[in-house]
Amino acid sequence: MPGLNASYSQTFIVQHDSASEYLAFAYPTLRRHEASANIVLAHALKRVSAEAALSGYQFVSDSDVEDWLQSADPAVFAPRQSEGSFWLTLWSGSPSSPPTLDLVLSCVNWTLGDYPIFLWTPHQTFATSSAWLAPRIAQLTEHLRFCVPPERVYSVFGMTTLVKTFTRQWTSMTGFVVEPEPFYAAFFSYCNAATFRDTDNALPQGHCLRRATLRDLEPVAQLCKEFADDTIYFPLEIDAARVEARELISKGQIWVYDANGDITTICAVTRDTHRVSAITKVYTTPRFRRQRCAEFLVRSVTARLLFDCGKESVVLYVGHSNSAQRVYDRVGYVGLCGKDKPEGVEDSIELGFVGTNRGHW
Repeated sequence: MPGLNASYSQTFIVQHDSASEYLAFAYPTLRRHEASANIVLAHALKRVSAEAALSGYQFVSDSDVEDWLQSADPAVFAPRQSEGSFWLTLWSGSPSSPPTLDLVLSCVNWTLGDYPIFLWTPHQTFATSSAWLAPRIAQLTEHLRFCVPPERVYSVFGMTTLVKTFTRQWTSMTGFVVEPEPFYAAFFSYCNAATFRDTDNALPQGHCLRRATLRDLEPVAQLCKEFADDTIYFPLEIDAARVEARELISKGQIWVYDANGDITTICAVTRDTHRVSAITKVYTTPRFRRQRCAEFLVRSVTARLLFDCGKESVVLYVGHSNSAQRVYDRVGYVGLCGKDKPEGVEDSIELGFVGTNRGHW
């Protein structure tokens, strides 16, 4: 049955019920924007086999994707309910131009529950234009409404213009209003070999930076709980924090600052793609703050990822009012302590909805 033929134009959505299918379509674009796409790429990579991740996907070029879309069954474009993780990709095209990936919506979960809805676009410049963005977001929200109950959409995170446009459409469509205050307002930043700032400062005697082991489970769990409680909107009971800590330690995704046996600081790296890693959690317990523990640990982890693991860049989000901006700036993360924001540094926000079933991230 023919899919998109010579008469198609403007925009259309494909719903992907598996990570492999989503990556097959979106990977050519995602790999060109691997740093900014980290949050919608890494979660999918976790869900495919190691063999698939190493060998590539069914489609490895834009022309392959175009050929498939031209002959696809129209059923792949129809909205359908989903009980698990899924991805929506919105494309634009016409008879005279190949399909272009405009937007990605990720709806996934993990050990401690549902993640927010994540939004991403490779077109940062276009995303500031309401004429370009509004009709695409309207189409995306209309499709999403058929996929999940509105209570599942407890918050949305991504580039600020995307999220604010989405929440206006979603509230108008479902009646669920936005929480009075953002859950999170942050800058997306990156560090690479050229921006990294090394120091010769030695650690105090008896202090070390190392990957956490299961012997550290209790102190790491306590710091995971303190980190979550600091966010206000996503607190953790200690039992859930132990589950998170055990998972992070078992997967080798968390490093610690050890001060003569006291675990003062944690640094987690949970989103990893081929060329980019993301630092996703940094926290120092209050009595060890202002002693540069976080700076030493973040610098060590960043250097390991860049120079030992060969990553092109390490990315992170840091809150607008978070004093950790100065820490990351000293390590070499760009665009945090000056007025000018270089290319690749984005303003991001998470907005929540009242009366929904809140997950955790």
